[in-house]
Amino acid sequence: MRILIASGSSGGHIFPALALIDALDVASNQVLLVLPKKSQENKIPLKLVNIEYIHTSNFTLSLSKKNIFGAYFFLLAVFESLRIIIKFKPDVVVGFGSLNTVALMFWAWLFRIKTIIHEQNVIPGRANRLLAKLVDKIAVSFDQTANYLNISAKRITLVGNPLRRELVKLKKEEALDFFGFKEGRFNILITGGSQGSHKLNTVCFESLSALKVKNDLQVVHIAGIQDFAVFKEKYVSSGITCKIFDFFPDMQYAYSFADLVICRAGATTIAELQKFAVPAILVPYPFAYAHQLANARALESTGAVLIIKDEALSAEKLSDELLEFLKNPSKLEVMRQGYARIQVPDAAFLLAKEVLGFRV
Repeated sequence: MRILIASGSSGGHIFPALALIDALDVASNQVLLVLPKKSQENKIPLKLVNIEYIHTSNFTLSLSKKNIFGAYFFLLAVFESLRIIIKFKPDVVVGFGSLNTVALMFWAWLFRIKTIIHEQNVIPGRANRLLAKLVDKIAVSFDQTANYLNISAKRITLVGNPLRRELVKLKKEEALDFFGFKEGRFNILITGGSQGSHKLNTVCFESLSALKVKNDLQVVHIAGIQDFAVFKEKYVSSGITCKIFDFFPDMQYAYSFADLVICRAGATTIAELQKFAVPAILVPYPFAYAHQLANARALESTGAVLIIKDEALSAEKLSDELLEFLKNPSKLEVMRQGYARIQVPDAAFLLAKEVLGFRV
């Protein structure tokens, strides 16, 4: 089969797309990944993947210079998408959400090419809500997503959120050795997602710096490209044992090392927490239709995570929670056991099965 996969520029879109490519038999199928040009700024490794890039831009209907340019680049992407469809001649087109995929999915629908979209979040984004009415199938990560799609349940299939094949749980000793850390300390992973989170970076650093028990902590902090240099310098003089990264591709080491994760609640992060069964403090990103809060609520019901809303997050609040975990380590074990209530399917395999099911 000739399989075209279209994704947005964020890690939350690209990583599931790469996981699907891993699960597909690329020796028997021709696979092309289409990404927006701005994704070239990411550090996400894309080796051994056939890629085409298209223009894209967000815009609204109000009259401004920014929106005029945005509309122009969107129309440019429409024609670039048509060119790709005609040249590649896909048997099936798979979309992973965002405005960047709309034109490709539309042309596929118009040419009667089989189509499937994957929704990573509990609440579908605007692009997937629009495309759901056109495509042949909708694969979802959460049961609750069906409630937000006004379509026949027969077209919806639950697969979970595809994760990269290398994300496997390692022995804690191996992960500690990878970072050069010691055993017997409280290990914290801080990550704001593939783009980083300035607020999370700032509050976490202030909270850790204020603790009198810094010597009991070991931290892996993935700060994002924008904040990396500033916070690397801050940690040097803080007395905190920390390995800080701008971007960290080998997340299997980070999750296997961690006793607790402090993070946003993007769909890929939620899936990774489930995979590695790590207790977490989730601080959902407050914008984008509250997608992340809905993701976090889905996991909160198991008792595996604690939610702090973005507006309630402060260094004092976070310090109190960390001290509570240090005083009562059994609380972490109770949270970890909450993951036993969750079935974690092989989402990449299930999605690949749905895609290959279109084979004539």
